[in-house]
Formats: sequence, structure tokens, C-alpha cells
Amino acid sequence: MQISEKYTPQETEQKWYDFWLKNNYFHSQPNEKPPYTIVIPPPNVTGILHMGHMLNNTIQDILVRRARMQGFNACWVPGTDHASIATEAKVVAKLKEEGINKADISREEFLKHAWDWTDKYGGTILEQLKKLGCSCDWERTRFTMEPKLSQQVVKSFVDLYNKGLIYRGYRMVNWDPEAKTNISDEEVIFKEQNGKLFYLKYKIEGTEDFLSVATTRPETIFGDTAVCINPNDERYAHLKGKNVIVPIVNRVIPIIEDDYVDIEFGTGALKITPAHDTNDYEIGKRHQLPMIDSLDDDANLNEHGLHYAGKNRFVVRKEIVKELEQNDLLLKAEDYVNKVGTSERTGAVIEPKVSVQWFLKMSEMAKPALDVVMNDEVKFHPEKFKNTYKHWMENIRDWNVSRQLWWGQQIPAFFYGDGQDDFVVAETIEYALVLAREKSQMSNLQISDLRQDEDALDTWFSSWLWPMSVFDGLLDPENKEINYYYPTSDLVTGPDIIFFWVARMIMAGIEYRKEVPFKNVYFTGIVRDKQRRKMSKSLGNSPDPIELIEKYGADGVRVGILLSSAAGNDLLFDEELMLQGRNFATKIWNSNKLIQGWKKDDSIKANEADQQAIAWFGNQMDKTIAEIADQFEKFRISDALHLVYKLIWDDFCSWYLEAIKPNFGEPISTEVYDQTIQYFEELMKLLHPFMPFLSEELWQNISERTVENALVIAQQRKVQSYNSEVIKQFEVSKELISGVRNYRQSKGISPRESVEVFTNATSFDNMNLVKKLANIAQIHFAEKTDKPTFSFIIGGTEVSIPLSENLDLAEEKAKTEEEIKYLKGFMMSVDKKLSNEKFMAGAPQQVVDNELKKKKDAQDKLILLEEKLKTLS
Repeated sequence: MQISEKYTPQETEQKWYDFWLKNNYFHSQPNEKPPYTIVIPPPNVTGILHMGHMLNNTIQDILVRRARMQGFNACWVPGTDHASIATEAKVVAKLKEEGINKADISREEFLKHAWDWTDKYGGTILEQLKKLGCSCDWERTRFTMEPKLSQQVVKSFVDLYNKGLIYRGYRMVNWDPEAKTNISDEEVIFKEQNGKLFYLKYKIEGTEDFLSVATTRPETIFGDTAVCINPNDERYAHLKGKNVIVPIVNRVIPIIEDDYVDIEFGTGALKITPAHDTNDYEIGKRHQLPMIDSLDDDANLNEHGLHYAGKNRFVVRKEIVKELEQNDLLLKAEDYVNKVGTSERTGAVIEPKVSVQWFLKMSEMAKPALDVVMNDEVKFHPEKFKNTYKHWMENIRDWNVSRQLWWGQQIPAFFYGDGQDDFVVAETIEYALVLAREKSQMSNLQISDLRQDEDALDTWFSSWLWPMSVFDGLLDPENKEINYYYPTSDLVTGPDIIFFWVARMIMAGIEYRKEVPFKNVYFTGIVRDKQRRKMSKSLGNSPDPIELIEKYGADGVRVGILLSSAAGNDLLFDEELMLQGRNFATKIWNSNKLIQGWKKDDSIKANEADQQAIAWFGNQMDKTIAEIADQFEKFRISDALHLVYKLIWDDFCSWYLEAIKPNFGEPISTEVYDQTIQYFEELMKLLHPFMPFLSEELWQNISERTVENALVIAQQRKVQSYNSEVIKQFEVSKELISGVRNYRQSKGISPRESVEVFTNATSFDNMNLVKKLANIAQIHFAEKTDKPTFSFIIGGTEVSIPLSENLDLAEEKAKTEEEIKYLKGFMMSVDKKLSNEKFMAGAPQQVVDNELKKKKDAQDKLILLEEKLKTLS
């Protein structure tokens, strides 16, 4: 079949993706084959593709495509996450641009806007994944807010509440004043900030004396309800039982004692603001202090802030310092660096806030979820993340599952009265009415008397069910699909959501299926730039993935991003790697073009050199296939790619094709040609998971294929035995050939000029092949020559090539002397290292052996050079 001069991915990628979709190759239904299942970590519905997605989804696609070609019924379930905080923020911003305030419209109106937004932008990232070549079962695309998934989330909440695992409590939470919702501890990012430590004067009641109290947040004094000292602090023993007056506020508050106070920090006296600090909240509970919340949901001062009411907390911080100075209530202010909690979602500074929230008890669910990871029922790759997981699970806190948002699954709690416990939890309002009548003993209650909780559930409360909910496993626990596809096979995700998602999915799987949700978790690294900075839009260091695909082709980008991406290690992005991926594609294209350009001749038999090359490459390929399988078993995807890369570029293109290539203008044996095509097809099968577009294009080009014979569903060559001796013999042949080529290159001699070789060996394997590739006229076994030579050692065997008569012997002598001098210096450095007791005691045996080998190789080469010098003298 005619092949174009140059590979142009822009012309082929869409063609083959459409072909795969048209023929339904990605779709899976339960059948007699063993399943291989992956569920996509659902990206935010409003998101666009970034480099982290590229890495994560490339790896997933490689695993899925390989499983499909290994005889599994591969099912990759795509979908998106409704991303409560992020999506609501975008919708609120859009409404603001239109002059609409969220507070002025109903929940129903707001949700209509949110669904419009989702319908408009929700499919963007999934369409972008298709450009990357992702072979998802698009017919199975799910969305965490679609009716069936929402129904399962609500069902789970009700079930856990009825089991006593979900409760409603008055607790301190992390309040995001920009998103106007609480967020979990794991969503708080602590950042160092330069600030001030202010020393305020709290006058002692009835005197002109004062107690100095240090704070970084003077704007919170409006919520002060005590000053606390350490009971062992002798400086303040005389103040025990006395009161102080809060500056500006003029509220009288007690001096209390608690071991929590650090005598060394600040002045050793701590202002206690139970409504605005997590530690103060705990002290307040212990000492039964009143709680005064002086901030509203926007983090502005409320009516307790007196004349600062309505002003932003940070504005008040600046203004109150001036007022304290004017009233001689500020002792001093010092520069201070502290860690400030910020929202992962919006970047806003978090405010600790006390409110009524819904919580899920985690301690009971955590233990079995920890056990399955520690005993490798769920394997982590790399294993180092087990320790991170263990630490978090052993120190787990109850999960705050409620969010003060409208976009999300509304909490299925229904209130029928004003009392704290006047509510019921039910999947529907109709059943809630039945429960409410029963609980209240008020038979005249109507649906109109019920008020559903305004809050929505945390987004993670839907995605923790993802491996089950995508197969409707909570709606119909015994349906055919959940029983076939669950547990899923592998999960590919980032270590940054090991707690948000991985741990919780394991808990949910054990809770609802009594079975872990996946067998392996592969943690990718974080994509960083060459300065090791995390890629972000704000830094402007994140390239547009779609532009990269357009420039280098999807296959080039896939290879490039994987070449430096070992499991769990951060990837240092370098666009040069994309170029390397594209160059690899060009190399493969050109190798096929070379083969297709040969003319076959049935009358020509394979010669001995051809047979030696064929035997070697067949064994080398089988060896590499076994090594690739081993790397996949260990989830070393990058290493597997390196093996494929070497097999194609070095072994096939550089050695095999050179070995069997006919002389210019001459035909090739049909037998050799057919075997070469067979090898090339096997290579395309190995390559396909990594470079699906290029490999399918070449596969279809090699010969006419039916729909049933597309590469995407072809079966890869199985791991089988190979002859390691044949491979070993060829490695020796390669060294000999490379030695002769080095001679020519170093002396400026044309490859067309044949040479004679002298050796102390009695024979070499693959003689005809060696002579052909090295252009050797004759090999003199067990012979030496008196002429000056270029010599090298192969596994203890000496090989010498008489120097060309055209060479300048004086110059050659000078070069040889310089090389001898260098080698002696090198051997001295190795000897110095080997005589170092500290090095010998601490170095692994492999390192020591390597140094000893270096010394032996240098000694052997030195002997040859000294003999050569004699012939040149």
C-alpha cells in the first residue's frame, strides 16, 4: 500500500478516532472474558484539560488499551464531577455580571442557571480527552449530579444516618468567606505570611494596671470572653481569679488558667475567642465560656463589632490598631511570620466559625480501610504512600459532609418544628412526612409543614461512591454490571487526593459491597516546570495541552510526558520531550517506509546473515515482552515505554533492519521480507497503547484489514520463552561491529573501505552478519600482527585492526601516549576510592563491583595501548 513521505498526525488522528468510535471498539458489556475496569477520576465539570490531566489520562489509556489487547474485556468509565464550590462560584460570578445577586433569587432559579452553565461548558474537558486518544466507553459517561447518581448519594446518607454514623452537631468549622461555605480540614492550605504580633493592654478590673496580651488578629477582640494563663506561670500568680477589661469593647472578662497556654509564647497570656479560633473553642468548652461570633458569613464585622460593623476583617485590623494606639491600649507591634489557613478552592483566608453541621463518624470505617492497604489487598504504587495513608487513617477526624451551597445534592433532612431535634431523614419528602408524623405524634402534619435542610452535601460525598455508583450499585446491588465490573482493577490518581478520595472510596466499598473498590492504586507525580514549580495559570508556566497536541501530535505528547514520569515522582515538564516523542514517531514512520520500498523476490533464499538476524531479533523481542510485562506488573509505565522505545529504535531500526537490508537497488528475499513485516506488526501491537494513532495508521497501511482486524482490538504477543544464549552471542557481535565502526569514525575512514581483523579468539558467532555490518574483509583467528593497530577488548577477547597506511603514525603515537596517561590517572582515582575504608564500609556491593570492573577494563585497555605504542616506536 502507498505510504506518504511524511507522517502528519493532524491528518490521521481524527480519522482513526472517528473510526474507533464508529465501530464501537471502546464499548464494553459483561461477557465471558475477564473484566478489566478503570473509573476515571472525574474532572470538574467546568474544567479544561491541564498537564496533570494529560499525564493521568495518558497512563489510564495505556493501561486500558493494553488490557484490551491482552484479551480482557476492558471498560474505562468516563464522567465529570459537579464540583460544588468551584461551579457555584462561577455561576455566582456570571449572575453578578448580569446584575443578579444570588441572595435575591430562589434555589430553583439558581439551579436552573447552574444547569445551563453545566450544559454549556460541562463537556469541554471530555471532548479534549478524545483529542489525546482516550479510549473511554463514552456510552457510559456519568455525571455526579445526574438523577441516578444523586439518588444513590441521598440513599447513602439516609443509610448511614439510620446506622448512627451520621449526626448533626454544633462544631467549629473552616469557613470560606468567598465561597460562603465551610470546607474540610484537608481543603485548607497553610501558607506563610508576613504579619504583625500586636501586644494589647487589657486593664485589670478596678486598677490602672494592665495585662499585656499578644495577638496577630486584633479585630477579633470583639469576641473575647476570657484571658488565659498557664497555672504554673509564677508571673501571673497574683492575678488568679481576677478580671480584665477588653480594650475598646470594655467588656469585663475573667482570667482563667489552662495548661494549653505556652509560657514562652508572646507574653504568656492568651486572649480566648471561642467563636474564632479552633484552640480557643476547645478551651471555651472546657471552661464553659460564652461564645460571641463577631463576624458574618462574608467575614465582615457584625453588630458585636460596634462602630466597625459592616467592615471587612482586614480593613478593621488596620483601623483598630490606630484606635488602640490613640487610646494608649497598644503596647507595641513586632514583625511576625505565621502560617495562615487558606481555602484550596478560592484562596481566601479561612475563618474558624462555629455552626451546626452534619458529620460522618470515621473511626469505625477507617480501621478496615487501613487494614486492606497495610496487608496489600489494595496495593499502592509506589509503596511509600502507605505510610502517608496510615498516618492519616490513624489520626482521622469525623468528616464534615455538609456545605452551605445550593449546587449539589441537598441534604435529605426535613424539619417540622423549631426544636433542635425536630427533624427526620428520608430519601423522599413523602416518606419524611410519614416519619415526621410518627416522631412528632402529630397526625395532622402536611408536606407543606416540612422544610428541607438548605445545605448541600460535600462533593466528595458523591465521588466516594464513584466505583459503585457508575454501575448503579447502590440502587440495584445485585445488577449484572456491578457484579461483573466491581471491584474495578486499577485506579490512577494523584497523591494529593489520597485522603479526599482514595481512602473514602475504600471505606465506602467495604461498607456497601464488603469488598475493596480496586486492586491497585497508581499515584502519578505532580507536573512541574524545569524550576520545579507546580504548573499553574497564575504563574503562567502551564502550556495549553491542546496546542501541544496540535504542534507535536497526540502520540508525540503522550510519549514525551511519559518519558520522565516514574510512578509517584514529580514530572519535570520539558517541551523537548514532546519533540523527542515526535521524532520517535518520525523514526517509526521512516522505518516502515524503508521496508515498503523493498522489492520481494521469491527466488532468493535467506542467507546465513539474515537467519542470524531473524533469530536474534525474535528472541530479543520475546525477552523485551517479558520485561515489559514485569514493568507493567510493578506499574512502572515509564520504564515499560523505555523498553518499547529501545526495542524499536535501537534493536529493530538500528540493528535488525541494517542486518537484513538488501544492497541498494537489489531485491530482498520474500521469506525475510515477510518475517520482517511480521515483526513490525508485533512491534505496532506493543507500541499501540503508547502511540495509538501512529500505530493504527501503520497497521492499516501494511495490508488491507477488516473491521474485526483493527489494531485497537488486536491481541498482543504473549510472554514466552526465549533463547538467552542467542541474545548474548549477538551482544558480542554488536560490540565487535561497534568497535570496527569506532575505528573508522575515529580515523576518518569511509564505511565502504573494508578492514582486516586480528584476534586471539578462535571463533566468533554470527560471522557472516558481523562481516556484513562491519564490512570486514577477513578475520584472522588466533593471530597477531606486527603492524601498528587500533585495538579493543570484548569480554576478555582482544581484537586488533591494522592502522591504515595513510595515517600519520607520529600523531597516532602522541594520541596513544595521551590515552595511556589518562588511563593511569583514572586507575589511580579508582584505587584511591577502593582503598578508602569509609567508602568500602558504606558502599553497596554492586557499587564496589562496578568500581572493580572499571579497574579491570582500564587494565586490559592499558595493556593493549602499551603494546600498540611499541609497534609505533
